[in-house]
Amino acid sequence: MNKKIISSVLVAAMAVTMVGCQQNKPGSGDAKLPAVGATIYKYDDNFMSFVRTQMAKKAEKKLALTISDAQNDQAKLNELVDGYISKGVKALDINLVTPQAASAIIDKAKPKNLPVIFFNKEPDEAALNSYDKAYYVGTRSSESGELQGKLVAEQWKKHPEWDRNKDGIMQYVMLKGEPGHPDAEARTKFSVESITKDGIKVQQMELQAANWDTAKAKDIVDAWISKHGNKIEFVIANNDAMALGALAALEAAGFKGEKAIPIVGVDAIPDALTKIENGEMVGTVLNDAGNQAQAVIDLTLNLINGKAPTDGTNWKLEGKAVRVPYKAITKDNLKEAKDSYGIK
Repeated sequence: MNKKIISSVLVAAMAVTMVGCQQNKPGSGDAKLPAVGATIYKYDDNFMSFVRTQMAKKAEKKLALTISDAQNDQAKLNELVDGYISKGVKALDINLVTPQAASAIIDKAKPKNLPVIFFNKEPDEAALNSYDKAYYVGTRSSESGELQGKLVAEQWKKHPEWDRNKDGIMQYVMLKGEPGHPDAEARTKFSVESITKDGIKVQQMELQAANWDTAKAKDIVDAWISKHGNKIEFVIANNDAMALGALAALEAAGFKGEKAIPIVGVDAIPDALTKIENGEMVGTVLNDAGNQAQAVIDLTLNLINGKAPTDGTNWKLEGKAVRVPYKAITKDNLKEAKDSYGIK
């Protein structure tokens, strides 16, 4: 993997870990602040590291927020929730490992009448409806795929030179996230549907799950390059971390500059924005970490204080969910994505 990418990812991970460790723990710090226990399904997920950092910032002087790493283990997450409840938290903010486990978390919260805000991994509607204090903050999974597909189609039409074999068909490879994850399934499906709806013919050369991971994506794309070489005309990745892995593999194989193969991702993480600005990636879709974190904290505060979940905010409920919109990002509107991360 490109050493600069590794360095950047490691620095970001270290920074957010420090922020997470410095959060007030239930029963410590300012006793006037309500204690809240939060979980992240795994700390080394690139996008979730930014959500975690933003949650910590949004909670400052409002909540005594403890954020813990479930290490991609639902059983461990359940234990963390038990620990939070025993320490007297006033609410739970939960990024599930397994969406189907929502009912188990609700069953733990109900006896204590604790609000539960799930985020990023969406429980099914029945689970949310089973408890009047359970809500979800996230996105509409299909929207990210649709926007990514429209972005790909728009850029493909602008660059006829990308059709390397001049057959009028886009030969693409797809890096999928975690199999079964609603975002991975929707992005994989709707991105391609959106491209074909725009009248572009496509041929899928490869599709493989890299589980949102940069290093795994690089290894997969290394193998694809060995197999297909310059027959690959587009790389579509379910997230930016995998897109960065693809970029590292392609550049190491000499596919850069005029020989570059176009790549798109989803999330608009800072590392990807830099690559777009430098012309190394075509674009991404902003998965707004800042506003998702803000919505989680806003709903948590309202529910703790006995208010309606969106009272005094600009958020709108769709059933029992707040949907934070996605936005397609290219070099032309990078500032909008940078603003979400507070990047100058």
